[in-house]
Amino acid sequence: MTEQSIEFLMFLIFTGAGIFATIALYARQAMIVAYIVLGLMLGPWGAGFINDAALISDISNLGIIFLLYLLGLDLSPQQTWKMLRAAMKITIASCAAFFLLGFLIGFVFGYALLQTLLIGAAMMFSSTIIGLKLLPTTTLHHQHTGQIIISILLIQDLIAIVILLLLQGYGKGGNLVVDIATQLLYLPALIGVVYLLARFILFKLIMRFDQIHEYIFLLAIAWCLGIAELAYYVGLSHEIGAFIAGVTLAASPIAFFITERLKPLRDFFLIIFFFSLGAKFNVSMIDEILFPSVMLAVFALVLKPFIFSKLLRMEGEKKHVSFETGIRLGQISEFSLLIAVVAVSSNIIDAQTSSLIQLATLITFVVSSNIIVLKYPTPISVSDRLRRD
Repeated sequence: MTEQSIEFLMFLIFTGAGIFATIALYARQAMIVAYIVLGLMLGPWGAGFINDAALISDISNLGIIFLLYLLGLDLSPQQTWKMLRAAMKITIASCAAFFLLGFLIGFVFGYALLQTLLIGAAMMFSSTIIGLKLLPTTTLHHQHTGQIIISILLIQDLIAIVILLLLQGYGKGGNLVVDIATQLLYLPALIGVVYLLARFILFKLIMRFDQIHEYIFLLAIAWCLGIAELAYYVGLSHEIGAFIAGVTLAASPIAFFITERLKPLRDFFLIIFFFSLGAKFNVSMIDEILFPSVMLAVFALVLKPFIFSKLLRMEGEKKHVSFETGIRLGQISEFSLLIAVVAVSSNIIDAQTSSLIQLATLITFVVSSNIIVLKYPTPISVSDRLRRD
């Protein structure tokens, strides 16, 4: 097939997304589901209109970067530390329970030890994209449920990054202990450097030119992508760098202005992200992995809300808060997709196991997002009673 231009790819994605989103809203479905289905239909394993799913995936990663940047802008450093301490026990306990659940499912279906370990690791995390995208953003600061969700997701993301470092180190054949220790040392060093840059350079520029909105918009994007790239350069992830960039900028008096201006840009790339999830999925293996994938997805959709709810109740949270938090976190994560891809490239698991994890994740994305949109307030709810910005 001939090489496709970026203009043609954007035409397919956004014109198709507009049509499918309209159909989804009339059918009272979540628009996220429409984007994934569109990717499946147009991607290399569907009609084949898109033959470079990797390019689309690379572009879509910017959506996650901007999502975590805006999350950081909503949280002061003091508030972030307080939230993380409060959620640590719940997150560790839930991750352990979900790992054991995934491991047992892999064992029952006869997968090898390393494969069952990776299936267990994939089950540990909930989706940052769905968890944050479907929160009512105007109440993010004030809503206690939102604070709990953010805290749990942040700790999960840190654990996922450690697992990714382990997998990458295994693939390189290096000294894992040294590699992980080095990265853990880089993190506080990066935070210190970013704090100094923000205090002595960024804030002075903002104060000097705060009336020029175009410049502030440009500076905000440059700060996000610059710190994200710095984090990647020292061996961390772009997402962690973007989050740190957002937290350091949260103390600025124009943080709210930046947040509002960058939301459309975030949403632009997140549409591409969900489209790429569908486009990258290899449907040729579906007969071999369908039943175990469905079982993995069902256990995640049923037991994750239950376990989160019980743990939160044990920590003294109200019943309705605990239940809603469990439902909003009741899916597998996009980090699980990344873990599956890295594990294949490091020759830890085969393509079939990777596809199993991917299909289970996509199923939980579709079902969980529908449940949340139909039951709780979100920015894209199909009911006027539940729709909140």
